[in-house]
Amino acid sequence: MGMKGDEPDLHEIDRYDGGVGWIAYPDETMERASHAFAVANEETDGDDVWVVDPVDAPGVDELLDELGDVAGVVVGLDRHVRDSGEVAARHDAPVYVPEWMTGVAEELDPDVEIERFGSRLADTGFEAIRIRDSSLPPWQEVGLFDGETLIVPESLGNASYFRGDRERLGVHPMLRLTPPTAALSGLDPERVLVGHGVGVHERAAVALEDALSDSRRKAPGLYAKTLKSTLPF
Repeated sequence: MGMKGDEPDLHEIDRYDGGVGWIAYPDETMERASHAFAVANEETDGDDVWVVDPVDAPGVDELLDELGDVAGVVVGLDRHVRDSGEVAARHDAPVYVPEWMTGVAEELDPDVEIERFGSRLADTGFEAIRIRDSSLPPWQEVGLFDGETLIVPESLGNASYFRGDRERLGVHPMLRLTPPTAALSGLDPERVLVGHGVGVHERAAVALEDALSDSRRKAPGLYAKTLKSTLPF
């Protein structure tokens, strides 16, 4: 199993009322996850669909069409441009980037429309949380939260290399000693969706607080597990 997959084979995850996720390459170690959610549009009497950090695959457009019409594609991490431009272009929609995030525009086709957003993502009802904005390590990440659904592109994950012993969510290995506690602690989500792996839909607030509070304590075990997995046998 490689870090990234060779052939796309869309695998649906994280289905809930008004939202869905998918993993385009289910055989890859990274388990890159993408998400979309629908927001009612009173002007059109339909639903606007917002896509977050998409990895493209056959069947993605059909999955999005089930929810409504794509209104925007969101880049949640400066290095998560992924296939945002391609998906946005097919649906004639802008790519939305936090106003403080740098470097993303250069990664997109110049013909792709870019919209900047501040403390809220347009009129979706989602608050934009600045999870990390640092130069060492280089890392710019925005989370999205509407009071029920929390989307965390990178700082938290559910792929095996994120999770320590008995963790349902884990802090990214590079952030284990400096978890994003200030940004994410105290929230009470019904579900947590992540950019790597399947999200958490049961007792999500508990899983979130456990991940943050246990991050440092469980770091040595996670690092040992990761090292062991790379050793030849």
